[in-house]
Amino acid sequence: MTDTPVLELQGVSKRFGAVQALFEVDFHVSPGEVMSLVGDNGAGKSTLIKCIAGIHPADSGEFRFEGQPVHISGPKDAADLGIEVVYQDLALCDNLDVVENMYLGRELVDGARRLDETAMEAKAQETLRSLSVTTVSSVRQTVAGLSGGQRQSVAVAKAVMWNSKLVILDEPTAALGVAQTRQVLELVKRLGEQGLAVVLISHNLHDIFEVADSITVLRLGQNVAEFKRTETNPQQVVEAITAGKLSKIPGQQQEALA
Repeated sequence: MTDTPVLELQGVSKRFGAVQALFEVDFHVSPGEVMSLVGDNGAGKSTLIKCIAGIHPADSGEFRFEGQPVHISGPKDAADLGIEVVYQDLALCDNLDVVENMYLGRELVDGARRLDETAMEAKAQETLRSLSVTTVSSVRQTVAGLSGGQRQSVAVAKAVMWNSKLVILDEPTAALGVAQTRQVLELVKRLGEQGLAVVLISHNLHDIFEVADSITVLRLGQNVAEFKRTETNPQQVVEAITAGKLSKIPGQQQEALA
């Protein structure tokens, strides 16, 4: 891992009407680092990654990408920087095959303006092979016939195929069996080993302690703790999730004005 983070946020806040979803959040992730983002429901995890992905513009705060100030005003800005998000629903089309899903909206065309099926198939196979994904027997099988673990592998491969520098994984092992969870966790490890910055969002502390290098804890829209995985334990992380010290009590300002 290098000293310069791929992504660094300072003082990021986001409000939806009367709800303060994020308050002065600091966050960072470096090349080759698997940073886990944890917190209870409503802690602000989804809002934070949607701000990073350009879906929700932040109200305030500074974004730096590879040390340079950036402004992310939409998903295209995030994609242009090399930020890809694999959401929990995976956003795959069951009726399309693996290649078609991996190139959805970014199809390659040849000189005659026809789909370059050969090039797309070769690149899809190469990407899966580079991630050591061996469970997908054919890139021409439809996604409807894939298991949960295979679908997750395709979604991750789709994310890393576009010269990505940061991959955000939202609950990648949710609803998976033991064997499929093992496949996905090994895939997360390989992403870090290949030098990608990885943000892993999960409620499963066992998974987190198996693959994460660092852990950031959000509570009620604020980051209340950051741990090195080798220097902490699940009990400390749970304590931070449930009782981490807040810099501002939600609703305090409104009550003072009342």
